[in-house]
Amino acid sequence: MPAKSPAVDAYIAKSADFAKPILKKLRALFHKACPQLSETMKWNFPHFEYKGIVGSMAAFKQHVSFGFWKASLMNDPEGLLEGVRNTTMAAKRVTSVDDLPADGTLLAYIREAVRLNEEGIKVPAKRKKAAKPVTVPSDLLAALKKNKKAQTTFDGFSPSHQREYVEWITEAKQESTRQKRLVTTIEWLAEGKPRHWKYRK
Repeated sequence: MPAKSPAVDAYIAKSADFAKPILKKLRALFHKACPQLSETMKWNFPHFEYKGIVGSMAAFKQHVSFGFWKASLMNDPEGLLEGVRNTTMAAKRVTSVDDLPADGTLLAYIREAVRLNEEGIKVPAKRKKAAKPVTVPSDLLAALKKNKKAQTTFDGFSPSHQREYVEWITEAKQESTRQKRLVTTIEWLAEGKPRHWKYRK
């Protein structure tokens, strides 16, 4: 017997009438493709798991969507995943059972999603963009050279913390304001304080 969840039963029961037969069919196909699947509710809609998330389905006001967690790694001979392959979780929208791909097609897609989990294949992590180096104005550089404590604090800050001070100084509209901020910056840095230290608990 497939491991069906009462929470998924309730989800289907509460869905719009047009959505119920679509959800029931999708659910049956997921279990047919992999009898070992279990069901769970994540983010308020049903997910199917086997050694990790395989796929999901969700009912909306005017359509039902279903998709595969590792869609970006899957073959897509029928073009079901087109237009959404740049995301990890691709989803197809349908408004009636007739809109669903043929059973054999869906079973093949589900089985491939299961295979990816069985083989432990993971979606490559997105590379974080390297933070742009902070361009420190010459007057701040000169002031830092004269104060070792301030220099040490500034050098130890992350680029974002450094940028907060740099922007505060360079955004001053008047030279007198800039000079005041520069003096305050050195004082605070010498005390080991980040730019917005006043707002931190």
